[in-house]
Parts: sequence; C-alpha cells; structure tokens
Amino acid sequence: MRRGVGIIGAGIGAEHLTAYRTLPALFQVRWICDLDLDRAVGIADGIAVTRNISDLLEDPHCDVIDICLPPHLHLPVACDALAANKTVICEKPLVTSLIEMDKLEAADKISTGRVFPVFQYRNGLGMSQLRALLALGLTGNGQVATLETHWSRDADYYNTGWRGTWGGERGGAVVTHAIHIHDLLTQAFGPIATVQARLATRVNPIETDDCAAILLNMQNGALVTSSVTLGAAGDHSRLRLVFEHLTAESDLAAYAPAAKSWRFTARRPEMQSRVNAVVAAASPPPVGFAGFLTDVSNALDGTGQAVTLQEARASLELITAIYASDQTGCPQNLPIQSDHPLYDGWQPKEHR
Repeated sequence: MRRGVGIIGAGIGAEHLTAYRTLPALFQVRWICDLDLDRAVGIADGIAVTRNISDLLEDPHCDVIDICLPPHLHLPVACDALAANKTVICEKPLVTSLIEMDKLEAADKISTGRVFPVFQYRNGLGMSQLRALLALGLTGNGQVATLETHWSRDADYYNTGWRGTWGGERGGAVVTHAIHIHDLLTQAFGPIATVQARLATRVNPIETDDCAAILLNMQNGALVTSSVTLGAAGDHSRLRLVFEHLTAESDLAAYAPAAKSWRFTARRPEMQSRVNAVVAAASPPPVGFAGFLTDVSNALDGTGQAVTLQEARASLELITAIYASDQTGCPQNLPIQSDHPLYDGWQPKEHR
C-alpha cells in the first residue's frame, strides 16, 4: 500500500525526504511543513509547502506525519497527529521524559494511528550479519564491549538557538548523539541492568554535556564502556562487541556504522569458516532512513516489524539513568520506576 506523508521540519527532514524519494512504491510525500517557508521550498521540488501543521492533519490523503522538529516539540505534535488518527514517525529522542512517554503511549492506545520512533542506524549490512550469527547461536553470550561516539561539533553547530540548551534539546551528546550507538548495543547484548556515568562540558560553551564516560552492566552479565565526545578530530562511531565465541567490530562511519560489512573473528580458528559463510550469505538490506522506512511500511502492512514504543521507552530510561547517575554519583538500576526522582525529566532542577 502506498501512503501519503507530511514532513514537519525541513532540517533533518531533508534527509527523510531523500529516503522517501527512493521508495516511490511505498510513500508519496504530499507536504513539507516549516515555519521557514524558504527552507521548505528549497527541498520541496514541487511538493506542497506550508507553515501550518493543520494542513497536514486535515488532509485525508496524508496518512503519515513525520516529525523532524526540536525535541521539546515532539510530544504535542505527535499527540495532535494521533488524535487525527495519523501514523507518526518521530525523530529521536521520541519525547523528553518518561512522564511524556506515558502521555504518548496513552494517546497511541486510543488512536488508529501508530507511532514509529526513528532508529535508522539499525538498518545496514553489518547488523544483518550480526543478527544472522545471533540467530544461529554462533556468537555465544555477550561478554564485554566498548563503544565510541567520537564526533566533532564546533560553535557553528549551535547557532540554531535551541541546540546545546536544556530548553530546546533537553540534553547534550548523550541524548542527541550517543542514543544511536546505545540502541545498537541493546540489539546485540540485550537489556541494560545498571548504569554509572560521568558527564562534562569540555568542547563548546553550551548548557548541556558534550563528553561522557559511561559504564553499563547488561542483564546478561556483560560489561560495557561507552565513550562520548563532540571534540574529536573528525567523526567516527565504533562498536567492538566481544562474545563468548567471536568478536564483532563495526565499521567506523559516524552516521551509519552498521551500513557496511563488519569484521567477525572467531575465538577458535576452526570455527572461522562457518562464521565467514554466514556473514557472506547475509543479504544487504536497504540502509539508514530508507531501510527504516521500508520496515515501517512492512509493519503497517502486517508483514514485518519496525522500532517499537517499548524500545523507545528503554532508550529514554537509559538517558534518565545516565543523567541521574551523573547528578547523584550513584549507580542507577533499570528499568526506571514511576517514583524515580527524574521520571518527569532528566534536566537539572535549575533548567526545568
């Protein structure tokens, strides 16, 4: 089934639009909505543009609302779309607190629409190879892992008025950059049990964090370190996942570490040929946003799965735990319960 789409926000929305245009049999973008009409027109190439979200919500042929706005605007726009029985695709972080997540889940339950959080880094050959090895039991249990989100952001990046602020982004590198690599970790190692973290602002004079050192204990007993900075010489992301029977090493591409083939090294040399055969047989899926949107289409048609609200909640619980650990100096247990002091937001008290 081909579905009509309205994109709200012509910033990262431009990348979404590029992906939609590779999938003409699945989606037709009908609207680009942005307060800056010139920016909307600049990417529209004949698509209708508007400043008014209501134009999208009132269009009976607009089935999907794709939210590409600053994080503090996600919840009200998503709830309005669900009230209009539209399907929602929404950039990360899906919402900016667990209490907001409760409200979104409640809106989702009474709507005929659905919500699909964006985690496009999952879509690529490397993750397909790893999933094939996991499915056959060739990895064994996860043991330890190291994650690196080492990117470069200078002052120009923050000239939006909302980036790097608690009011606009509702967080720093932990929320806006490392969220993807932590999602990939849970795809490989399963749920997180406890979190210890230290955050710092060392690269640019902003309100929020731009560096982090995080220790994660997984429910399966594995130990993981995650290193985050926006002050690196260039941009790269890296996962090194040590399993019982093999070690997996990702590509270094900052925005698509799972797009290309990964390196898988068996602990026992006699097992390497079988690992190589499984890796070679893995089919290259659509990558990035195109892969994510293909998953959304399949999920709506009932023929596949895409990112779920439960997985988005887990990512928000991790963010909450990271900020709570940094603010208190104490480890935090997951999942986060409703009586947690930061359930209504992880921002420092002076910024709430």
